[in-house]
Amino acid sequence: MDPIGRRDFLRLSLAGAAAAALIGCRPKHTATPNVVFFLIDDMGWTDLACYGSRYYETPHIDRLAREGMRFTDAYAACPVCSPTRASILSGKYPARVGITDWIPGDDPKNRKLLGAEDRHELPLDEVTLAEAFHGAGYATGFFGKWHLGGKGFYPEDQGFDVNVAGHWAGHPASYFYPYKNTQERWDVPGLEGGETGEYLTDRLTDESLAFIEANRDQPFMLYLSHYAVHTPVQSKMDLMEKYRKKLGGMAPQEGAETVTEGPSRAKQKQDNPAYAGMVESVDESVGRIADKLEELGLTERTVIVFMSDNGGLSTVRGNWNPPTSNVLLRAGKGWLYEGGIREPMIVKWPGVTEPGSVCAEPVISTDFYPTLLEAAGLPLRPHQHEDGVSLVPLLKQRAGLKREALYWHYPHYHSSGMTPGGAMRAGDYKLIEWFETGEVELYNLKDDVSEKHDLAADMPAKAQELLGMLRSWRKETGAKMPAVNPAYTEPRM
Repeated sequence: MDPIGRRDFLRLSLAGAAAAALIGCRPKHTATPNVVFFLIDDMGWTDLACYGSRYYETPHIDRLAREGMRFTDAYAACPVCSPTRASILSGKYPARVGITDWIPGDDPKNRKLLGAEDRHELPLDEVTLAEAFHGAGYATGFFGKWHLGGKGFYPEDQGFDVNVAGHWAGHPASYFYPYKNTQERWDVPGLEGGETGEYLTDRLTDESLAFIEANRDQPFMLYLSHYAVHTPVQSKMDLMEKYRKKLGGMAPQEGAETVTEGPSRAKQKQDNPAYAGMVESVDESVGRIADKLEELGLTERTVIVFMSDNGGLSTVRGNWNPPTSNVLLRAGKGWLYEGGIREPMIVKWPGVTEPGSVCAEPVISTDFYPTLLEAAGLPLRPHQHEDGVSLVPLLKQRAGLKREALYWHYPHYHSSGMTPGGAMRAGDYKLIEWFETGEVELYNLKDDVSEKHDLAADMPAKAQELLGMLRSWRKETGAKMPAVNPAYTEPRM
């Protein structure tokens, strides 16, 4: 059975017709680019071959890097998913939007601090990136993970004409149809009519291809937000077997399996066949979308963005084995060390980005909003995307960015062992502040990307300078802080 049924085709076609009617009300611009935005869940900085992985195979994403610009110092606005997703759609730091943890979060009770209050949905008064494109006559389609609120705050309430699979949950119970969790609450829109054995990453790609086909004759913005490579770690069997055999034929990886990170362990090797298979399925998705654009003659007028929402899941408490490693970076998802926030990011803008170019300028997920507006020739909305900076000068390789620093605010506990904290990067220097103790750490990322050498005691003036900037930024954005927990009791030894 074809996963794109007649009802789905009509739904996507009607969305295209509506966009065409809007475009008919304004002058036609043959150069108006389409936008394809790939957002991957929990993909680490080194989870791609073009970022150094020797185990995972990603030929289609590697090709995208060869045809576009690869960023080495790209950051998610938060080490967990929902805040970063809000930052992309709003152009604002999570602290300013008020979404500072994954929704709804799970701050433990008996800790020294109480996690800061935060929103559980993206406010409707934010003019989202989708609403900006929709208002300009673009067909807008959302496919995959939303995790920015429940009913009334879904993608269709935030500027998307089409919503397939976007709802309240952060991950499926299974990547195989019918994708339901144990409470049978996987009431996801648009995924009806599948067959047993159907794989979620493939299904979302099928639906996205249908959207492109239906909107081939007018500008569109496709936001393909894969649930992969988030847990549960489930691959198609043939791919898992492929990587099991590959692992058996590889020379043993040197060094420790894990290292201690606070109360947790950080995985140091990429060796999970199921996770490798999930990565390859994402890569296949990118390749299929690229092939469809080529087939329809849309390649040269389509901007493609590839990004992850937070670092790879490498750092955990307890005895279970995390799925990936972010080495050379420290820690992973949930942490303010580089492994939790530095991401793989690629932008291909035909005729603009130099094929195979590499950019080392620090950039962050708030920057997508003004960048894509400028790339599409649409008016900027500086009062909306106030924390974003257009990357067009970088993409054109004409100039750097006039930005003083990047900032992070995570006033929560995370199950991976991270305690509430904040961070900032100014030039090569990065400072982390720990809210429980008030202690700070200082690193020079140019010399120490693995954050092994804390310079705070050696460079107290620099540490205080950056700490002052971080605290001023929190005040300016209205960042909410955790409070002392009056009920906290020291655990018995």
